[in-house]
Amino acid sequence: MSKERRADIVRPGAEASAKSRPEVPAEKVIGERIILGIDPGTTVMGFGVLAVEGRELRLIEAGAIHFDPSDDHTLKLRAIFRSTLEIIERHLPDELAIEAQFFGKNVQSMLKLGRAQGVAIAAALHRDISVMEYAPKRVKQSITGNGNAAKEQVAAMLLSILHIADLPSSTDATDAVAVAVCHHFASQGRGSGASVKRASGKDWSAFIRNNPDRIR
Repeated sequence: MSKERRADIVRPGAEASAKSRPEVPAEKVIGERIILGIDPGTTVMGFGVLAVEGRELRLIEAGAIHFDPSDDHTLKLRAIFRSTLEIIERHLPDELAIEAQFFGKNVQSMLKLGRAQGVAIAAALHRDISVMEYAPKRVKQSITGNGNAAKEQVAAMLLSILHIADLPSSTDATDAVAVAVCHHFASQGRGSGASVKRASGKDWSAFIRNNPDRIR
């Protein structure tokens, strides 16, 4: 049986946000848009949840979920799917923004990361949530203005943008918050919106509807 644990979670203004995101059942707040950001991985999955109300951008929750490294890869994928669904059910996001794969020399690692990303995307599509994908450099460009910025620079800018004092120490969680903020900026026509990598300019749900033969 796969074991998973949640660690290093930050919930700014937890008491204030409880009214809009109770444990059970969650209900939508009128006029509020929720963005779930995910940095996929088979050992650690970072996530960040943002609320957008008018011009206000607020961090609801951010953290990293650790999966048992000794588990079989298929059990990890199941844990990723279940964990993503649990976050979705807790916060009822309208959109999922996910960090795209980067290309490396280790083919096996890339394959496993692609599967982890696909499982998280599948969990969102299972709940009819639109999905957008952003390349790591695009995320950094959107947050800092520099596609080669260090993770510390990204974290510092996020603190300023979100007007918060702390973020989780996990870089996976910070990356997830960053991709969610990047998606917000893109949807507002700011930052790297024009150059964000998308599936032919559409979200994954539309891609699947329009290309059923590509999904086997």
